[in-house]
Amino acid sequence: MFLRPAITKSIVVAAILFSYLGISPRSAAQGLQQQLESTYAVTKPTDDKSDIVTAGAVLILQKDKIIMYSTANQVLPQNTYKAGKLSEGAFGVHDNVQKFGSFIGHPPPQSAQTQSRHFVTGEKFWVTGIAVQGDGVVFTLFSDPYQDVRYQCTLKFVYPKGTTPSTDDVLKTVAEVFKVQADDSAKSDDKQQPAAAADAQPAADQAPAADAAPASPAAPPATVAIGQSTDEVVAILGQPDKILNLGAKQIYVYKDLKVTFVKGKVTDAQ
Repeated sequence: MFLRPAITKSIVVAAILFSYLGISPRSAAQGLQQQLESTYAVTKPTDDKSDIVTAGAVLILQKDKIIMYSTANQVLPQNTYKAGKLSEGAFGVHDNVQKFGSFIGHPPPQSAQTQSRHFVTGEKFWVTGIAVQGDGVVFTLFSDPYQDVRYQCTLKFVYPKGTTPSTDDVLKTVAEVFKVQADDSAKSDDKQQPAAAADAQPAADQAPAADAAPASPAAPPATVAIGQSTDEVVAILGQPDKILNLGAKQIYVYKDLKVTFVKGKVTDAQ
């Protein structure tokens, strides 16, 4: 098989450009691989794909929609992203055929049925692999359990025909589809640090406020003296709990005190 002249020319131009810049195609691919894995940290699942060993970045889908198959299925459906559009390709067609068969009352054979799920804008998943290829970049995706079922697929970012985009262009294209979820733990740490710093302020900083508001002196104790009138005693002690009226002598009974009046003047207090 012979390469078409246009493709051959593109390869020659790319080779000359890499040679002029002192960069080999292999080293450029390795640099892109490192940039992608740095931006989209890879997650390591268990061998049976039932759980996660090491968590990486959580990706938030920014466009509709991609198809994933249950991890019990040995086939990973491949979605593509090209010219700003996501496509489920033949796997989406297969999924629709299965549903159409059910609609008309003739479900396809059991061997043809696949447990699938469509993910749309705002849903989240993990990336378990990134592969830089000659005509694009392939992400392998892995979901959290949905009704005890985890799903997986691949998504290929297809390069425009006959081109090799720069690392920045590839990163921009991937960012159109994936957004990395912010690390909530880092945010909570940032919030806790100012609070801890405020708590660590020395007590001396609060001393001026205490000096500015001195405590009021205690009120002098109530005093009843010989010769005071009944009105003066009531003004000091309040109304008595009981009054014993013995003619010329009256006794005002308080909770802890008895005040005796003779002709309206205090003669005794016990």
